[in-house]
Amino acid sequence: MTTVTLLHPGSMGAAVAAQAVAAGHEVLWVPERRSEATHRRAKEAGATACGSLAEAVSRSTVVLSVCPPQAAEDVAATVAAQDFPGVYVDANAISPQRMQRIAEEIHPGSAVVDGAIFGPPPGDGRAARLYLAGDSSAVDQVEPLFTDTALHVRRAGDTVGSASALKMAFASYQKAARTLVGVAHALADAHGVGDQLTAEAEVMVSAILSDPEYLPSVAARAWRWAPEMGEIADTLRAADLPTDLADATAKVMARWERDKDQYDLPVEEVLAHLRNQVL
Repeated sequence: MTTVTLLHPGSMGAAVAAQAVAAGHEVLWVPERRSEATHRRAKEAGATACGSLAEAVSRSTVVLSVCPPQAAEDVAATVAAQDFPGVYVDANAISPQRMQRIAEEIHPGSAVVDGAIFGPPPGDGRAARLYLAGDSSAVDQVEPLFTDTALHVRRAGDTVGSASALKMAFASYQKAARTLVGVAHALADAHGVGDQLTAEAEVMVSAILSDPEYLPSVAARAWRWAPEMGEIADTLRAADLPTDLADATAKVMARWERDKDQYDLPVEEVLAHLRNQVL
């Protein structure tokens, strides 16, 4: 059995804690200044309350941070102040740069593991993935916490920041795509064609993110699509809808101007052009 301190039992954190408890481990948490809802989630997860953070980390081999991204460094600093000698896992949706600051400057423990959670809160028939990156000996201590549970551990590499980079790459598509759906339906609704938009979407191929080989054809047509985004921005503006995403898309497409009608470019070259690199 491994003892883990969880900071803090939000919806995702409590679900992660429940998986570790189900695997036979002890999960501690600090109820001080936490809401009634947090108390309820921790109890349902099977976590054990501690009187203070100092007590919790002194009993723990692993500290797991699952909190809002803007609080990640402050939370890590509170653990660093306890001279925690174990493994600190930051499983928050933060940039690789922020993760590096936590690992290199804050030093909350003898080892820092970069984590990223994908999927819904695990449990009740739902599975999620926990990607881990960092020193292999530290990752080896974390992985068994979730053996045979609904939280499936995968390795993102040996470099702290790799798991966070994967999370940022995926979320950059996932979150933006859902926002675009909102804008598209708001525009269609403003013109009374919402049902037709839904019908067209039902016949689309939706697995775009899983098929990067498609990107050269996007780059080859960007010179035509960028002006279209300008027309879309005008249409959105007339419907009193935000044009930011359309404007930004046109700006990104401008980086592919050199790829006009070059459908046979390698994916690597197309991606490099987005970084304004020449291959």
